[in-house]
Amino acid sequence: MTVTRRTALLGGLALALAGCGTSYRGPERQITIAAGEPGGFYLAFAEVLAAELSRAEPRLHCTALRTEASVENVERVRDGTADFGLALADIAQSALSGGAPFGKPVPLQALGRVYENYLQLVVRAEDRLADLRSLAGRPISVGASRSGAAQLGERVFAGIDVPIAARHLPLGDAVAALREKRIDAFLWSGGIPTPALAELNRTTPLSLIPLTSVLPQLRKAYGSLYEQVQVPAGAYRGVGSLATIGVANLLVCSPALPADIAAAVVRVLVGRAAELVPAQAVGTQFLDVRTLIGTQPAPLHPGAADTYRALHG
Repeated sequence: MTVTRRTALLGGLALALAGCGTSYRGPERQITIAAGEPGGFYLAFAEVLAAELSRAEPRLHCTALRTEASVENVERVRDGTADFGLALADIAQSALSGGAPFGKPVPLQALGRVYENYLQLVVRAEDRLADLRSLAGRPISVGASRSGAAQLGERVFAGIDVPIAARHLPLGDAVAALREKRIDAFLWSGGIPTPALAELNRTTPLSLIPLTSVLPQLRKAYGSLYEQVQVPAGAYRGVGSLATIGVANLLVCSPALPADIAAAVVRVLVGRAAELVPAQAVGTQFLDVRTLIGTQPAPLHPGAADTYRALHG
């Protein structure tokens, strides 16, 4: 599908909502979504999507897998241990080009751009750390080793030449380490609000450090996949509005995914968009059917492209 066709689809896709119901029937199948960590938006979204797919036709008995997120999800799709998975657009770009940490190109396609990811640099409010340079020399978790946050975190700190004592902790461990003052900050890439962060904030008041000062360097080095996004005031209690780095989150798959499964997933993404927002994120996150086809750098799976085209009419 060319860029021109993608653009042409944007205006009319929402009109298909009323006509993309569950009249398609086929064999029942077991499928899996490589998702993310407990307490994070990836897993919460994947569980909602899995539930909707399991109610749709054809019957896709869908399971959301707990993983370390983007890098592991791409590896699972590549290795055939997941049918599709969630991945940041910059991780998809690295996979397609054979960049770090993949070593050689991974043939990926996409089923849709599902939501915006927010890079969140979390500190204790009591420490009054206001910017990236205030973190010099401090112990910081830059994310689980097979997550997209870890790769982006390394790019952020390399771009400003701020030395840190880097750790690679899963979200649950990073939350505990910050609460217990074993680290001074952690990076998390996910939706707003992230449930684990909202829960931590109840007992350990948090602040977020703005990250857009490094955005020009990131865009110069890696392209326009990175953009400025706004964390809304009150997304976390006591935390005001601030700007940070956003990256699109894609639902990716292997080119070998059967076309009818790709089509069934697309029908759910379009027809059940309002239901595909975890309860804790209603009002701050939403799945916009007008941007589902904007999956660059990953090309749309042909079965997905045909279905978007059919729904567009």
